[in-house]
Amino acid sequence: MPPIKHIVFPFDFSEPCIRMAPMVRTVAEKFGAKVTLLSVNPTLWTVPPAGTGVTSTNVAALEAELKHNLDAAFQKEFAGIEVERVVLSGDPAIRITSFSETKTAGLVMMPTHGFGVFRGLLIGSVTSKVLHDVKSPVWTAVHHPEHETSADLPRSILCAVDSTEESKALIRWACEFACKIGASLKLLHVVPVISDWMALPGERELQESVRDEGYKQMKALLDSAGLNVPLRVAVGKISETVTEEARRERADLIVIGRGSLASPLGRLRTHAYAIIQSSPCPVLSV
Repeated sequence: MPPIKHIVFPFDFSEPCIRMAPMVRTVAEKFGAKVTLLSVNPTLWTVPPAGTGVTSTNVAALEAELKHNLDAAFQKEFAGIEVERVVLSGDPAIRITSFSETKTAGLVMMPTHGFGVFRGLLIGSVTSKVLHDVKSPVWTAVHHPEHETSADLPRSILCAVDSTEESKALIRWACEFACKIGASLKLLHVVPVISDWMALPGERELQESVRDEGYKQMKALLDSAGLNVPLRVAVGKISETVTEEARRERADLIVIGRGSLASPLGRLRTHAYAIIQSSPCPVLSV
């Protein structure tokens, strides 16, 4: 696991971003990381969104106003942490990705919804582009006040894995991350439902054999990598089962692998986005 020494925090002055700030601070403290507060001015704004305190539509003036407001943000909340405040203009996803790559970010932390144009784009376009294009891990969070269980610093981590060789690297990363922050780690492997007739004894037996085979494959993978991590094999649809297990385990963080999830479990857009949107806790995509 590469050291996390620089966290990029895209900030649009929205409530989801404000709610995420304590997580950013806590993770930064734990890793001794610098934080960049990055505000992107989407040049397609015709009217600046309410909440930013910005009134101008001129790009240069808008950047200056954003920078003025950004300089005042989280002065007390981020006290004692090295913080850089940057304002850029352009496509938010491109600017976030380019800045993160250029500045060698160890982690990008962003909510999935902002406001105005940014709200409309974030999960459908901005977050999807960042998840696909940025090389560093991406921590995303949807605020679900009715059932969210996550703490500012995760104490319980659920890592969704498949039985491919690529999962070894993901599990090692999750193990090191959990150790660094002092959290417990459990692995979850999901096998598909093989029948709509589970009331039939023969179908139930076949389903259990599929589950057992999945468990054997995962144990063989762990043994070959010299890893000893608690493992659960569940039956169901990928996104629904991962998020339900996270609720059942009261996980504070779900870790998924963008590479390994894309092939055997289907397209990243299909499963990872569904996990992110319905998760009761933040999702860290490695």
